[in-house]
Amino acid sequence: MSSLPATRDAPETPDEPRPAQEPLTGPGGELLADSPPGEWVPDVLDGFERLTIPLEVDEEGPNAATLVRPARRDRDTGPDRHRIPLLYVHGWSDYFYNAPLARMFEERGYAFHALDLRKYGRSLRPGQTPGWAESLQVYDDEIGSALRLIAADYPELPVLMGHSTGGLTLSLWADRHPGRSRALVLNSPWLEMQGSSLVRLMAQAVLDPVARLQPKSFLKLPRVDHYWRSISDEAHGDWTLHPLWRPRHSFEVPSGWLQAVMAGHARVAAGLGLTEPVYVMLSDRTVFGTKWAEDMTAADVVLDVEVLAQRATRLGRHVTVVRHPGALHDVMASAEPIRRNAAGEMFAWLAAYA
Repeated sequence: MSSLPATRDAPETPDEPRPAQEPLTGPGGELLADSPPGEWVPDVLDGFERLTIPLEVDEEGPNAATLVRPARRDRDTGPDRHRIPLLYVHGWSDYFYNAPLARMFEERGYAFHALDLRKYGRSLRPGQTPGWAESLQVYDDEIGSALRLIAADYPELPVLMGHSTGGLTLSLWADRHPGRSRALVLNSPWLEMQGSSLVRLMAQAVLDPVARLQPKSFLKLPRVDHYWRSISDEAHGDWTLHPLWRPRHSFEVPSGWLQAVMAGHARVAAGLGLTEPVYVMLSDRTVFGTKWAEDMTAADVVLDVEVLAQRATRLGRHVTVVRHPGALHDVMASAEPIRRNAAGEMFAWLAAYA
């Protein structure tokens, strides 16, 4: 799932922490190994290639991030250095799989790149806690490294695009690195807890002692698969998903990771003051529930879109919020007519402001 699952029937507060998760195993999918140093290799997505970005070693071993792009067809002539680069960052319990989105950007003259963050997707390695981070600021390393690699081919200022927790991560990054991007495109960014900042403060009070003592213990949260059902081609969606990188019931949630996310929410609530223009796309409604319902195929089942729309105004001086009827939590993974219309509005905005 791209963000923390929640329902109105079960608040996002810890009950009994679970022990650290066992190393990932399971049929139907494999974790990847690093690409050779500095070498682009064919990706699991047909027509794409990937490059491993080595990172530091932590208590779980070596870390890496993975940069993904459409396979280059200009190896002899070199890249068109005047194209505007775009860097896409996924959300929680997710990875880059949306090939049509990449192709839409490429067809409109952008140089599309996606980043699988450390301990996610292509970058997840055996023995690691999926998605684990003590602070969202740790991602400055791979975001900065990815942008430097991209700038070697495409020196124009990039557009940053993030989904859900990736939208929060990029917003915080842009606040710490003013003037390093030309625009932000945020797809259902997780800018606040469900309900209000009061819910966040209450959850923080309960969470802090657990996270301080056992940051990698897992919170006892509802195990629902509603978002997976809405996007997977094994259920009601259009997308073939890797079973280890985008599991049916999402990664389990470490208490320390959720604490880091809520610290990001607090920064947004205080106001970021981004100077670049920001485009926020959302569904027109949220449907929460403990049981699957058909109307979940046409709504955000993960986050409260009303809260997101309100909190988006705290990002900066120029924020555009667009609501899309019938869209999913990932607007650009919604039914084809919805994502086509959403793309049209997004590209019109980019042409005007970026």
